[in-house]
Amino acid sequence: MEKKYDVIAMGELLVDFTMNGKSEQGNNLFEACPGGAPCNVLAMLNKLGKRTAFLGKVGKDQFGMLLHDTLQKVGINTSNLLMDDTVNTTLAFVHTFPDGDREFSFYRNPGADMMLDENDVDPAFIGQTRLFHFGTLSMTHDGVRLATKKAVQAAKRSGALISFDPNLRPPLWSSMELAKAQMEYGCSQCDILKISDNEIRFLSGKEDYDEGIRYLQETYQIPLILLTMGKDGSRAYYKEMRVERGGIPCKTIETTGAGDTFCGSVLNYVLEHGLDNLTEEQLGEMLSFANAAAAIVTTRKGAIRAMPEKVEVLRLLGQ
Repeated sequence: MEKKYDVIAMGELLVDFTMNGKSEQGNNLFEACPGGAPCNVLAMLNKLGKRTAFLGKVGKDQFGMLLHDTLQKVGINTSNLLMDDTVNTTLAFVHTFPDGDREFSFYRNPGADMMLDENDVDPAFIGQTRLFHFGTLSMTHDGVRLATKKAVQAAKRSGALISFDPNLRPPLWSSMELAKAQMEYGCSQCDILKISDNEIRFLSGKEDYDEGIRYLQETYQIPLILLTMGKDGSRAYYKEMRVERGGIPCKTIETTGAGDTFCGSVLNYVLEHGLDNLTEEQLGEMLSFANAAAAIVTTRKGAIRAMPEKVEVLRLLGQ
């Protein structure tokens, strides 16, 4: 049966306030950038021509309306984007370091994205997608955790591929033990895992990346694992293969959304080529494109509105 969507993602949708200079009075200026990892991924997929939809909750406030309108403008279906009239939209202030790396200050105690519960998840809607994507920020609290697990199970029953990005944000967890437990749940459910260098060390307890990935492969039998290593590039682990491609040098402004851009590019490749018989050459092609797309995003502010066109990525690759 033809599915209505290529990818449905669920999780946090928020406003990233990123530093953008100083006022005449010397005060810091912040730019309100629509963001949140799951929709960043969808925004990249939309740029690559895929049909996407989002499941989540924002506040019925000016920021919630901004996010709703932004998703519609970039082509992400909002039929299951709910608005809470009692809790405000989640906000994140992004403090950028000289090398482009960053740290977050979250205003989410509570935030509307946490208010999603089991009753908000429609299995029939989830069943309309070829691939379902989620992370751990929709599992930080009891109600939204149950909602996430209901959605994951509905997706698996419908035969959809499951994609998981831990997207670990320590300040949002009551304990790192709980964070690790939810990361382990995600690994136990997914067909595609995108994980960063610091996350693999945290989850596996191993300093060597290959040893950490081997632990995840043996424990969870995940078909495709993608390891991102910042400016050093990325690796794909698939069957007995380990393929690596270096990062692409660029004038980095900030790294917000780079991993999500990478993830969206990888999911697009899997949707177009399948997950069963990927070759070493194809894995290299997939990583090169994803690395280039991520590099472009680091030269721009924000994420959802900063995603590159396919032609820009190919140009950077000299194609």
